[in-house]
Amino acid sequence: MSKRFSRRSFVKASAASAIAAPMIVPKSAFGANDKITVGFIGVGSRGNAHVNGITGRAGVEAVAACDVDAKYLERAKKTMGEKNRKLGRRADIAGYEKYEELIARKDIDAVVITTPDHWHTKIAVEAMLAGKDVYCEKPLTLTVDEGKILTRVCKQTKRVFQVGTQQRSGRQFLNTVAFIRNGGLGKISKVNCSIGGGPKGGPFPVEEPPAHLNWDRWLGQTDKVEYRAKRCHYQFRWWYEYSGGKMTDWGAHHVDIAQWGIGMEDSGPYLVKGTATHPVPFDEKGNPTKDDSYNTATAFNVKAMFNTKQHGEVEMTIRNDGKNGITFTGEKGEIFVNRGGGSGLLDGKRPEVSKDQIAEIYKTEMNPDHYQNWIECIKSRNLPVSDVFSHHRHLSTCHLANIAIRLNREIKFDPKSEQINSDVEANAMLKRKQRAPYQIKVPV
Repeated sequence: MSKRFSRRSFVKASAASAIAAPMIVPKSAFGANDKITVGFIGVGSRGNAHVNGITGRAGVEAVAACDVDAKYLERAKKTMGEKNRKLGRRADIAGYEKYEELIARKDIDAVVITTPDHWHTKIAVEAMLAGKDVYCEKPLTLTVDEGKILTRVCKQTKRVFQVGTQQRSGRQFLNTVAFIRNGGLGKISKVNCSIGGGPKGGPFPVEEPPAHLNWDRWLGQTDKVEYRAKRCHYQFRWWYEYSGGKMTDWGAHHVDIAQWGIGMEDSGPYLVKGTATHPVPFDEKGNPTKDDSYNTATAFNVKAMFNTKQHGEVEMTIRNDGKNGITFTGEKGEIFVNRGGGSGLLDGKRPEVSKDQIAEIYKTEMNPDHYQNWIECIKSRNLPVSDVFSHHRHLSTCHLANIAIRLNREIKFDPKSEQINSDVEANAMLKRKQRAPYQIKVPV
């Protein structure tokens, strides 16, 4: 019981200032043999992987798909229908261009959101308000302010929200975090996150949007611009308008593990500074001066400073170079962990951690399957391993890093108020102006 109480206490503290509603999780409406009906919103490359990974699971019935690209939508409907048919389930999958129609369906219990980043928050908020549990791909937000909105609404609606940072379900990452948080390395002084650099690309020509794509709706809250094929689908990651480049694309994974390891899932850095190379020039307000080329950083070296309870001051580095992974440096040595084999070692040996120590940081039913953890938590109403509250804090570090390198100056951040002190321009970048009619609307 104590391990779950600590998780609940953290969540209550992290969002209490925004919504006074107590953290009371409703009793599950699902019996042991009930199926959870799921709809998929955004079924492109990564979305297609979710369609294949979730459709056909025991206890789950996929019933609907949505995408602004008709080609992706038809592919998803076909895949879902074929998988369902083999299991004797409904094969007539409903397809939608507008997600509002999908989440309005009362027979849908949960949604999987895999749109570009600039759509995540709006759809997730409306889905939760419609009573749906949510699995949303990382990076979860476009700005720090969006993360604050999501945590408020999640607490208010009491929905189960899993973020697609699947490294949290990887055993080598769990072993490493549990070992560090139980003092295995002694006091941590530094954490290094090597996440790889971003690509260069452009100038790209203006083209006519393809007939199967609703370009205006794809743009959503962002400025209306002419269609260039390399702005959308997978390449949206390399435009600050829609994402945060490698800083959020891979930072969402490695900074998440790093900050989790040093016990800062309910707080953030007090200072962020760094250098970067961008493929296009920026003005003094941090805006790219060209609109025909990728504009997120290709190379960077950022330092974020944390005041931690367990270790005191810790310096986190986020950089493009070095072997992809996270290195924790402490009094007793170093541990490097990544997705490769043999990682998470101290002096060539895997650190010994007990099942109880892993359970203490996992905080929910132990299951190395990230999807299954979400499904089980929908039934139990426990927090999933990659909850929205901690992810907001960890991704905020990545957003602050991008603000610092875009403005090319040091950022002083107050983790309690979640504001940037003494810098009006930088503080304004914690949120963005949104284009009508696609604004994120949050009830008072």
